[in-house]
Parts: sequence; C-alpha cells; structure tokens
Amino acid sequence: MTETPELTGHALIASYVRTLDGSPGVYRMLDAEARVLYVGKARNLKARVSNYARPSGHSGRIARMIHETRSMMFLTTRTETEALLLEQNLIKQLKPVYNVLLRDDKSFPNILIAKDHPFPQIRKHRGKRTGRGSYFGPFASAGAVNRTLNQLQKVFLLRSCADSSFNNRTRPCLLYQIKRCSGPCVDLISPEDYQTLVSDAERFLSGKTSHIQADLAQQMQEASEAMEFERAAALRDRIRALTAVQQGQGINPRGVEEADVIALHLEKGQACVQVFFIRANQSWGNKDFYPRTGSGAEEGEILEAFLAQFYDDKPPPRQILLSHPIDNEDLIHELLSARAGRNVELRVPQRGEKAELVENAARNARESLGRKMSESAAQSRLLEGLAEAFDLDEAPKRIEIYDNSHIQGAHAVGAMVVAGPEGWLKNQYRKFTIKTAPGDDFGMMKEVLTRRFERLLKEDPGRVTEAWPDLLLIDGGAGQISAVAEVLAELGVDDVPFVGVAKGVDRDLGREEFHRPGARPFALRHNDPVLYFIQRLRDEAHRFAIGTHRAARAKATTSTPLDEVPGIGAARKRALLQHFGSAKAVTRAGLADLMAVPGISQAMAETVYNFFHTGS
Repeated sequence: MTETPELTGHALIASYVRTLDGSPGVYRMLDAEARVLYVGKARNLKARVSNYARPSGHSGRIARMIHETRSMMFLTTRTETEALLLEQNLIKQLKPVYNVLLRDDKSFPNILIAKDHPFPQIRKHRGKRTGRGSYFGPFASAGAVNRTLNQLQKVFLLRSCADSSFNNRTRPCLLYQIKRCSGPCVDLISPEDYQTLVSDAERFLSGKTSHIQADLAQQMQEASEAMEFERAAALRDRIRALTAVQQGQGINPRGVEEADVIALHLEKGQACVQVFFIRANQSWGNKDFYPRTGSGAEEGEILEAFLAQFYDDKPPPRQILLSHPIDNEDLIHELLSARAGRNVELRVPQRGEKAELVENAARNARESLGRKMSESAAQSRLLEGLAEAFDLDEAPKRIEIYDNSHIQGAHAVGAMVVAGPEGWLKNQYRKFTIKTAPGDDFGMMKEVLTRRFERLLKEDPGRVTEAWPDLLLIDGGAGQISAVAEVLAELGVDDVPFVGVAKGVDRDLGREEFHRPGARPFALRHNDPVLYFIQRLRDEAHRFAIGTHRAARAKATTSTPLDEVPGIGAARKRALLQHFGSAKAVTRAGLADLMAVPGISQAMAETVYNFFHTGS
C-alpha cells in the first residue's frame, strides 16, 4: 500500500482554495512546526488565496513563503476594514516572519492644559486623552515637550504644580520668584487675568501667534512710558521666550497647518521610516522607526503596514504626506478616517512646499538608515567575536544578562536586560522582586532563573518564538554558574549556553574571568573589543539592577500602614494624611472622625476603622 504524499506549497494552497468563498477575511500561513509565517487580509478570500496557488509569477519573498507553507487558517469578517483591523492585531500578537512589523510603537507625549481646576495646569501628558482639557501634540520626544514647556512657562506664566501642592501653599514657590508662574496659588493674579493667559497659551499652541507677540510688545511700551521698568523688563523677557519657542520649532511650513510627514528609505532589505509632526504650522519634532520588512517587502506594502500599526493608538492628523504610494490606499483612508472621526487625507506630493517637506524627511530617513546599518555591522562583528570567544555554534541573536541587588538582604531584586543584533531591547527588560532568599546571592540567582525559565516553558514549550535566549551572561563566578546549572538541569533546559563574568582575583576592570560549567576559568586579551562589549553588557545589567533596587527602597521609605487597607488608593490616602497629619493619627482615629474626611464614605470609614481596631 502506497502512502499519499503530503501536499505542500502551491498544491496545498490550491486544495484550500476549493473550500473558500468570496467573503472578506484574514488568512494565516503556517510552517511544518505550526509557526505562523504570514498573516494577510483579503476583500475576497478565494480570489486572494488563489493567487498563491499559481506555480510562477511570484517575488522571491512570496515564493519562499509559499514553499515553507504546510497549513493555512482562515477567519471571515463582515467587511475588509474589519479584516484589516484583525490582520494588524494578529501581526502584533504573532509577529510572523514574512509580515512587516513596527517594532517601536511607544506613545508620544502631548502638552495638556488641564481644565479640571479653576486655575488650569499646564503639563506633559502621555496616553489616552481621557481628562478634561486642551491637548496639543504629538511631540516627537519628551525632551521636545520639556523644552517647549520650559519656554511656555516663561511666556504665559501658567502653573505646573500638582493640585495638592497648589491647594496647600501659603506663599509663592520658587517658580514665581524666577518669573515662570503668575502665583495663582496665593491670589497674586485674578481668575479673569489667569484665564486670559490660558487663552493666549491655547492660541499660541494652535498657531495663532502674531497678535500675542504684538500685544506683549504694546504692553511693554506702555509700561516703559509709565516708567514701570521692572514690569517692562518682565514683558521683554516674555517676548524673548516666545521668540525662542518659535525659533526652536525648526521648520515652520506656512502652507501646512496640520500633517504628519512620513518618508521611507529602503536599502538592502532594511527600512527606515522618518515621521515629522507638524501642528499649528509648527514642526514639533521628528522620530525615526525601523520596521521589520517581512524578509523583503516593497515600499508600498511597508508604508501601508506602518500606517495601520502606527495609528493604532494615536489620533491621525487631518493630512498625511507620504514619500511613496501605498497599497490599498482607499482601505487605509477609510480606516484612519474612522479612527479620527473625520476625513484624513493621504497625499504623495510632487511639487511645492509639501514635496519639499517629504524630501527633507526622506533625506533624514536615508541618513538615519545609513548610521543604523553601520552600527548594526559593528554589532554583528562583536556578536560573532562573542560566539568565537565562548565556542558558540553561531552568533547569538538574543543575549540575556542577569544581576542582583540588595543591601544586607533588604529590598532584594533581580534584573534581566536583553541585547541582540539591534542593540538593547529595553522593552524586554524584566525585574524580579526576590521572595525566597533575600541576602543569599546564589539563592537569589536560583529564584530569578527558575521564575524566568518556568514562564518560558509555560508560554512557549515548543520554543518557536524569539523569546528564548541564545546565551546567558551571569554577573558572578563559579558559585553563580553552579546555581544556574542546577536550575536549568532541574527544568530540563540543556541547550542554552551560559557564562559567568567575574572580576578576577584583583577585581580590576579589564581583568575579568569567564566561567563555564566543567571548564577552567579564562580571560580575554586586555584590549579585545569583545571584552569591552561584555563589560558594557554587564554594566547595563548592573545599572538596571541598581535602579530597580533604589526604586524599591524609595517606595518602601514612603509607604505607610494605609497602603495595606483595602480600597485605599492614592487619592483617599492623601485625603486622610492631609486631614489627620500622619498615618499614625489615622490608625488611632475614631469612626466619626474618619467619616468627617472629604471623600471618605461611611462604608470606607468603617473599613479603615475595622482594619486597625479589629483584634486589638
């Protein structure tokens, strides 16, 4: 009896086509180990998938993907827009190797003028725009926001202090003394005049700046004529600060009020996307991104995926200026307009000021990618040197470096930092609060490694993701290596190499000794670049561990018995401490006294009272 050969590639895909209809939906292509190779969307699943069933006419990337496919999965949706949303969610979750993936998707800071207080506060804001107030942004970085806020405080004198500080002040703070606040906390400005400052700040951040500068100049002239020279000097300083803000914005396009300028440069399979944020005819900074190109995707597909993923949690502007046409422009337009709640225009400008903005972004993308590729080449050489030094089969793609920190067992923490061909992977750093063996360095390392690898084995037993390390670097010598070896042996992990980095007999920098199981310690040449690389890896782990330990210690310093009371959060804790003066006084307070605290209901007062008095 002959066995029926297993279908693969084009033949396999053709067998699926017969089961599909013309519905919109999402398809997944999987390899022999059930790893997802690619997630795609389709307006018509049958028509889209049948394209893959053709034996020829594919790019090299698509041909490789088809060749590796061993099974497929399908989900139908009501519309193609729903299919696009589902596709992007699956790409973020599964990270398929042939999809374009935006790897750096952090939120961007905004300036918020909060309107939940009679005297609005100006501050930096990240995340969803849920609070009452006027939001301005996004800005490319926290540094750009901080510089702008610093100048805005000089111009408009709006308060930046928290409400609790504002409500408890009896005299003006230092910001008032250095002329960066108008002193509303102690009634040094009327509510009406303060609201005028708020309105001026909002107009400035909306791009309506000319009359503000003219008004300040007129006020300065009037003060000078009235021989109020101190007031005139203060107004002069505000005008200078306003000019500094305008000059600091860099490119200030006259014909573009609100847009994101997005340019792509693609070279040797690597991509850089440069984004410039233009709001209120002002440039609020730029940022570069390096999306994974899905093993060779072209410009249109990369930009389409970038737009869908980049604006997943950000409000799109009214206009997006692009360096290249995108695939499925109508679909992306519909998606972004739905997210914004208004029309979002997508353009590839060919001439004029908008084309110059795109060309400037494209030049930045080209230069940024050149620097990135140079750095990556240097990093690759170091990783290859590391493989040679430690007898690894190949250069590691993921290195995990571990360190612990404590003071005589107090506030003990473990830290893990991660590095790879792209440098530090900071979104994958992990901290561990030591629970079982504080003060015992070997026991602490055992606990950290046990928790780390038990979780890995639970989440990815088949080791099909990139979460598994290719090398462990441990801060320590033979004792730490024995502890690590014991943990990995107990968990059945026998294919992850690990090396201990000790400072040598004299504990001198540059004389590090390296320890491996069953081998004699050895050292690298004093001026070996690989040695410097290892020192940087260890120092980063040490920095992260020390920072984590200090944060834990600081938190413990400010903790009170109120932290343990169910239902007592930051706001109620603050109200109780302000009312009674100390946590100790709260623990001794009677029920009636607790109920007199603003924001503390009878039920909550009973909870607090019972927590401190039951069983006493």
